Amino acid sequence: MPFASDEEIAAIGRGVLNLSLPKPRWTHEAHFAAALWLISCRKDLDAHRDMPGFIRAYNEATGVANTDTEGYHETITQASLRAALSFLAQDPQRSLFATCNSLMASRLGKSDWLLAYWTRERLFSVEARRGWVEPDLKPLPF
Repeated sequence: MPFASDEEIAAIGRGVLNLSLPKPRWTHEAHFAAALWLISCRKDLDAHRDMPGFIRAYNEATGVANTDTEGYHETITQASLRAALSFLAQDPQRSLFATCNSLMASRLGKSDWLLAYWTRERLFSVEARRGWVEPDLKPLPF
């Protein structure tokens, strides 16, 4: 379902930061919405540095363990932040919700988009979950 307002995006971002977002709302779309909001609206934070801690804390608050097989995933997070930054740069005057809707209508809106750049084995390795791992199929375009 497309987003209808910037406030809807902001509510997701704030909900992740203050740990109040209901777990069923933490979807693929919500991950990108939170990233776009953090990058655009929280200039006091560094998304690449701070988002990992926010996601780990949110996972723990909603009963998701951050382990070598579930929870926080560094490579996916950092690649998604790069993608979000790329979409924001395309049209800096566009509203946040329109940017997110455009992103979700693109290839990035598919939850398996990263498999065009990483093999499944490499992307879902413990190494990739714990830290940044370069793509092994082709470089990211952003």
